[in-house]
Amino acid sequence: MSIGLKNSRIKRSEICDTLRAEVLSGQWKSNQPVREHSLAERFGVSRGPIRDALLQLTQEGALVYRQNKGVRVSSPPEKAERDLLFRLRRDLEIHCLKKAFPDWNEADDAQLSALLEALATACQQQDLSEVTASDLALHRYWVSKASREMESIWLSISVRMRMAYSRLKSYMEIYHEHEPIVNAIHRRDLKAAQSLIRKNVI
Repeated sequence: MSIGLKNSRIKRSEICDTLRAEVLSGQWKSNQPVREHSLAERFGVSRGPIRDALLQLTQEGALVYRQNKGVRVSSPPEKAERDLLFRLRRDLEIHCLKKAFPDWNEADDAQLSALLEALATACQQQDLSEVTASDLALHRYWVSKASREMESIWLSISVRMRMAYSRLKSYMEIYHEHEPIVNAIHRRDLKAAQSLIRKNVI
């Protein structure tokens, strides 16, 4: 693989992560147009990586393409559907964590600690986009550790939801909800970790 192609893929991934987090945190309004030109200027890239990123986010469900209207932000599901998606995501994460546990090692502990630290930093800085991205990355880690197929399903569910941060009084509460989950995983206490995930994914 050429260096240029590799860098292009990294840039597309970064753009996807940023836009996905902004959509899920509510910084983009439902049905808001997504313009390639303005995003290319914002990220300092050509339209190619932007087009690739928008295609991926459309495939995931964060964005939607409408004929004669272009790419727009998807609408959040109705309450009944949203509740169902939360249950599906919660059950999937609990299943994946159990599946990942037999092969969990110190390298995984270190990676999870780094992700938790990134979440702490984002919460301290009150950066909603980074908080959302770090939150997703933390949960995504044990899902991807279990199964790439489950990761794809998990992502398609997660991007159709909006993060329920309004129930919390401060950003640091998000960190304090995740720290015990990570600590339980470090102790290899599967039941405790699963119970904490049930309380967090609501």
